[in-house]
Amino acid sequence: MQTINPTELAKKMGEGLLSFPVTHFTKDFSFDEAPYRKHISWLLDHRPAGLFAAGGTGEFFSLTLSEFSTVVRAAVQETAGRAPVLAGCGYGTAMAKEFAKAAEDAGADGILLLPPYLLNSEPTGLAAHAEAVCAATKLGVIFYNRDNAIIDDTTLERLCDRCPNLIGFKDGVGDIELMTRIYARMGDRLTYIGGLPTAETFALPYLEMGVTTYSSAIFNFLPNFAQQFYAAARRRDHAKVYADLRDFVLPYIALRNRRKGYAVSIVKAGMTAVGRPAGPVRSPLIDLAPSELEDLKKLIGDRT
Repeated sequence: MQTINPTELAKKMGEGLLSFPVTHFTKDFSFDEAPYRKHISWLLDHRPAGLFAAGGTGEFFSLTLSEFSTVVRAAVQETAGRAPVLAGCGYGTAMAKEFAKAAEDAGADGILLLPPYLLNSEPTGLAAHAEAVCAATKLGVIFYNRDNAIIDDTTLERLCDRCPNLIGFKDGVGDIELMTRIYARMGDRLTYIGGLPTAETFALPYLEMGVTTYSSAIFNFLPNFAQQFYAAARRRDHAKVYADLRDFVLPYIALRNRRKGYAVSIVKAGMTAVGRPAGPVRSPLIDLAPSELEDLKKLIGDRT
């Protein structure tokens, strides 16, 4: 299947809400392909602008290279061109290049470059890492600015000059000054994506900085709610956005913040809550406690 060229991919990604599907596992923690593909098909019925297969919420960090290839290929085949599919990519430079090649071989349209493993690095080192991954693939690459992989506006500008297939910047930091500097310097050279946990919280302020889209974890189990919230943010309907924040998003965040790693676990719990279970999370993550799952079910209520 022919992939989308980087320029077209950048345009498509900025046109609507993005989803990063969970990866389904059986009780013994092996990849469960059939329900995963069924989930991808269901998500596509709700018209995301793009899918991040095997991303952070898809537990990229727990997948072997072989599993990763299988997951991405399943997403590509099930999507069948109805939306762009981007694959996670990470670890050290040599391994990241291997994952990028595997994503390309599996038919992905682009790469989401996640932070390297463990180390804190200088911006110049991060730039060398990103440039090497960009050079290793013909796919469009989105740099995920978060945790131990934070670069500044001048470094990003130099990267863009050297890497024509660097098409996007996904922010998971929430530094408004940095985002303002980046957009003021780079303008429409990049597609800007909100990537903070529960990105709905930042949708309105980030829209003013040129961030026209974000990836929604909630889309996994409440796609209608997620799309309606996104539409309200795009039309700057403050009353609707803040009502949804008060009634659902902020209580959801409070539940998510009870334990480390729940940003992923709560999404799989949400799937269970709406009758579309995706199996357990892999260690070192832990699943929500039964009482917390009940709290989430009550919060979701009739929003399905």
